[in-house]
Amino acid sequence: MMSANYISTLMLSSSLRYSITNNQALLSKASTEATTGRFADVGLQLGATTGSDVTLRADLNFGDQLVDTNGLVAGRLDVTQNRITQLSSTATEFLKDLIAARSTDGGGRIILPPASSNLQDLIGALNVSYNGSFLFSGINTQNQPITAYTAGSASKNQVDSDFLSTFGFSQSSASVANITPAQMQTFLNTSFDAEFASPAWNTNWSTATDQVMQSRISTTEIADTSVSANQTGFRKLAEAYTMMADLGNANLNQSTFQVVVDKAIGLVGSAITDLATLGGDVGTVQQRITNATDKLKTQKDILNNQIVGMEKVDPAEASTRVSALQTQIQTALALTSQLQKISLINYL
Repeated sequence: MMSANYISTLMLSSSLRYSITNNQALLSKASTEATTGRFADVGLQLGATTGSDVTLRADLNFGDQLVDTNGLVAGRLDVTQNRITQLSSTATEFLKDLIAARSTDGGGRIILPPASSNLQDLIGALNVSYNGSFLFSGINTQNQPITAYTAGSASKNQVDSDFLSTFGFSQSSASVANITPAQMQTFLNTSFDAEFASPAWNTNWSTATDQVMQSRISTTEIADTSVSANQTGFRKLAEAYTMMADLGNANLNQSTFQVVVDKAIGLVGSAITDLATLGGDVGTVQQRITNATDKLKTQKDILNNQIVGMEKVDPAEASTRVSALQTQIQTALALTSQLQKISLINYL
């Protein structure tokens, strides 16, 4: 038995509209793939192997983060190394001044200006910041590590108190001339030395922590990436500069002055050695970071090639699809326009 099939303009128009909508979605996908060279929907296309792609991308992102972090750390260490080198150079010049002043009349007055200046330079160098973090504060990076040595400061007050308690008068008193070499040697080796050792150093001079910053520089390496102001070399310089700047040296008799100078020479010489070792340690970390970054970049290239291999689309094939879909859409739009012109009125 035969049956009649009815074809209406509504049905045809609906079919064409669906075709246009569907092809526009496919066109968007094809255009993206032709432009980027990778699947528009990686998960849909890769299916069961999507997990491998996600893992590779996670590893690549982690590598990117490490390279960026290493750049910041390298910048911090460059500034740190420059400050250590600067302090070592200043200490070397001061050592020459000390040796020259030791046997010079009025040596106490001669050595006072460079001693005072070097002490302020030391404090300034240790208080340097980089990107808002204090480099020599250990892990306490938000706080300036060294307090100023000025009238009223804890460090200055304690030195004044120790001097007065030991000798019975202040550094500016004329009685300073009566201090014997033995008395000065005892003071330097006891009360004064103690000011630059823990706990007095951490109470009166420094808020830095002995623990330093650590950073992951590769997938397998963690390195110490900062220096604490509590390092022995810095303390020795602070002690030497302070004793030459604020123990009344201009009024000391020559024999007692030489005791102070000899103590300072020993401290500065030892500090120079300590700073050389410290600079070498920082340089070692800098080289480790450079090597780690180079390896990370190589690993990133390998990972990127693997990801591209999984996600890549043939640009020529994608461009062909774009052209074909554009033609189909244009044809459907033309047919839709023609259907809209069909009206029963035209046939009445």
